[in-house]
Amino acid sequence: MSEVRVWGLICPGRTEEIGRVRRWTRDILSDHPSADDAVVIVSELGTNALLYTASGQENGVFQVALALSEHVLAVSVTDAGDSATIPRIASADAAAAHGRGLSMVSTLADHIAIHDTGEGHTVTAELTAARPGGHP
Repeated sequence: MSEVRVWGLICPGRTEEIGRVRRWTRDILSDHPSADDAVVIVSELGTNALLYTASGQENGVFQVALALSEHVLAVSVTDAGDSATIPRIASADAAAAHGRGLSMVSTLADHIAIHDTGEGHTVTAELTAARPGGHP
């Protein structure tokens, strides 16, 4: 595959949309070796958007994008902003109920990028396809 294929989805800011986003991701990536990791990543990033930004408020939305090339699968979630904090990878207290999402994503992904969109943030997790010999 020499071209990049891109899919996008705009979701209402409701918790039941996380299940829809997981199914959508799994359907698109059904034959991809990183499909399971991508489903976990999109779920975590979508949940973070709903919990910590205006995406989870009444009339909120979040956007999901999948970009697939020969060597990289990128999973991106853009939130609606209005958050007091910037998404960041942090260590959560063992007793904490929240705070492990981006840490889990960083464990699964080869690279994470966080971009300020001016209205919110886009978090992109990249999964690199292994090349022959087992090296990315």
